[in-house]
Amino acid sequence: MSYRKGLHDLGTGCFAWLQPDGSWGWSNAGLVVDGEATLLVDTLFDLPLTAAMLAAMRAAVPSAARIDTLVNTHANGDHCFGNELVGATAIVASEACAKEMGEVPPEVLAQLVANADALGPVAAEFVRKAFGSFQFRGITLTPPTETFSGESIRQVGAKEVHLIEVGPAHTRGDVLVHVPVDRTVFTGDIVFANAHPIIWAGPVANWVLACDRLLAMDVDTVVPGHGPVCGLEAVGALRGYLVYIESEARRCFAAGLSREEAARAVALDDYASWGDAERIAVNMAALYRELGDASPPPNPLEQFTLMAQLARDRRS
Repeated sequence: MSYRKGLHDLGTGCFAWLQPDGSWGWSNAGLVVDGEATLLVDTLFDLPLTAAMLAAMRAAVPSAARIDTLVNTHANGDHCFGNELVGATAIVASEACAKEMGEVPPEVLAQLVANADALGPVAAEFVRKAFGSFQFRGITLTPPTETFSGESIRQVGAKEVHLIEVGPAHTRGDVLVHVPVDRTVFTGDIVFANAHPIIWAGPVANWVLACDRLLAMDVDTVVPGHGPVCGLEAVGALRGYLVYIESEARRCFAAGLSREEAARAVALDDYASWGDAERIAVNMAALYRELGDASPPPNPLEQFTLMAQLARDRRS
C-alpha cells in the first residue's frame, strides 16, 4: 500500500486515514464499518484536518455520514482535538486517557506557537516546524462520554471490536483497537512506523509488553498512530528500539552521565532511516526517571529546547 495522504480501503470493511510524513502532529485515524454501523478510531490535530477526513470518509462510505462510536486511543491532541466535529453517539476512551485529555488543551499549543520566539531561535524554528501548520484556535475540547479500564468489546454490526488498554506507556491511557474478524489492529501511538517513538509517560516495560501483545495477535494489518500501514514486523522493530534504549539508559546512568549527556551519547545508527531522532532527549529523561534520577524532571519547554538542539546538531 502506498503511503499517501487520504483514505485507504484495507479491503475488509476497515479503512485507514493516513497523513504523511507522519512526523509531529501528522497522525493517522481509522474507520471500522459493517453495514450501517460505524466506529471511528481517533480524530486529528485541528478542525480543518478533521473536517476534510470526515468528508472523505462520507464520500467513500455512505454509512459514515453517521458515526456511532468514536474511540480515542490516547490523550494527545493529534488524536482527539477534532472530536467536536464527529457527532458520535458515544466517545469512548480509557479512564486514564479521559483524565489526561485536558492537561494540554489546544490553547496551550496555540500559545506555544505564538510565543515561540521567547524560546530562542533554535527552539522557535523547531516548534514552528512541528506545530505551525495546525490551527489550534477555536477548538472546543470534547472529552469521552464513556470510559473503561482493562478491556471493552464494542459491537459494530456483526463485528466485535476489542478495545485493549495497554497504558501507561506512550501516554497514561493508551488503547489498542483490534478487529479480529478483519485481522486488523489500530494501535494509536503504541506504534510509530519508521519513526522514533516518544515516551511521555512510561514505564518502558509496559510499552514492551504492549508490543508483545500485538505480536501475539493474529493480524495481517497494523495501522500505526504515525507512519505507513504495516505488518507486525514494524512492531518487532519498535520493540527492539525500546529494549535497546533502555539498555543504553542503564549504561549511561551507571557511568554517571546526565540525561542530556545520555541523549547525545546513545548511538542511533541502526535507526538512522527513522524520523524524529531528537525524541531520544525525552526518552532518556523518561528512562532516567525510572532509574531513580533525582534531578527535577524537565518541563515541556526544556524538552523542546533540547530536542531542537539535537535536531540542529544532527543536521550539521
